[in-house]
Amino acid sequence: MNNRLARLSWPLLAAFPLVAAAEVPRVAVDIPPVYSLVAKVMGERGDPELFIQPGASPHGYSLRPSEAQSLDDADLVIWVSDALTPWLSGPIENLAGDAHHLELMDVPGITTLAYREGATFALNDADEHDHAHGNDDHDHDHNHGHDHDHDHDHDHDHDHDHDHDHDHDEHDHGDHEHHHHEGSHDSHKESHDESGHDHHDHHGHDHSHTGMNPHAWLDPANARRWLDAIAEQLSEIDPDNAAYYRQNAAQGKEELTSLQEHIQDRLANSADTRFIVFHDAYQYFEEAFNVHAAGAISIGDASSPSPARIEKLQTLVNDEGIQCVFSEPQFNPQMVNNVFGDTSAYIGVMDPLGVGLTLDADLFDALLEQLADEITRCTDA
Repeated sequence: MNNRLARLSWPLLAAFPLVAAAEVPRVAVDIPPVYSLVAKVMGERGDPELFIQPGASPHGYSLRPSEAQSLDDADLVIWVSDALTPWLSGPIENLAGDAHHLELMDVPGITTLAYREGATFALNDADEHDHAHGNDDHDHDHNHGHDHDHDHDHDHDHDHDHDHDHDHDEHDHGDHEHHHHEGSHDSHKESHDESGHDHHDHHGHDHSHTGMNPHAWLDPANARRWLDAIAEQLSEIDPDNAAYYRQNAAQGKEELTSLQEHIQDRLANSADTRFIVFHDAYQYFEEAFNVHAAGAISIGDASSPSPARIEKLQTLVNDEGIQCVFSEPQFNPQMVNNVFGDTSAYIGVMDPLGVGLTLDADLFDALLEQLADEITRCTDA
């Protein structure tokens, strides 16, 4: 009898490790910076699945069968916002309807910014930026050396007027960031439904220039809040490892605070550096580190700027001492070269998505360092 029981017990014991492995949460994420933050929290438990290929523009992206399968299999889907990828609402609901959902722009207490208007921006005038949440997470005297992760009322004052207007006029900045996002590159937005409360009507989006800028991952204070939110979602799905996820999030927050202080030191002499970006994807980085773009080339989904917009930017370069113009790796740099090749500006490359960086837990940190590298090169140009 004892031998028989022993024989029966072996298959059960052998199955326990397989059951534990199967219980690792299956997490699907949209862009590499989000992948990196989730990987920090998951640690040795496993890796998330990226359902938008590195280097691809989230704007108008078409899921491959394997990427659709990752959504279908997911226990948790994490994405920046329907404002960044308005096309994603349908696949998430159809393929991952039973999964947990975390839309990062809905996390309470984060700092959010509106798109800036026009081809040129007010230099070194952060007080004019519209903080759509009215958050006090950042002291806008640009003293960001401390962690701003205090509790904050989650007041989503979002524009839910979903007129489906795809007019790519140079003043149509909503379309700029939402569909072009890297269009993440990241870097491009279209939808003003940042809150994502109505997940059934994301096909019509108001693309006016008053929309929310969803490139909020470029603010390390926002990323710290997101680490906590990611840990809480994973803890709900995998409660046996809740303490592990929360510990990883806490460690990640400490590391991001140190990184922020390091980059602030690196950019201490760059507050007056004048540069033009490819599109308005870097505002959160600018606010966090007291550096400010003077204007943006593209207005939306990487569409070609109008001749009037180009003329205004060229005048800005020639008359206002603009030091640098930055293209993005997802888009043809020839347009930038054609427009600004005859000016005195240094032509560099900035990327809000981390194209070319290793897809792992360190990508987010490397991305911020990479942006700082470009600003310091511009300062020294």
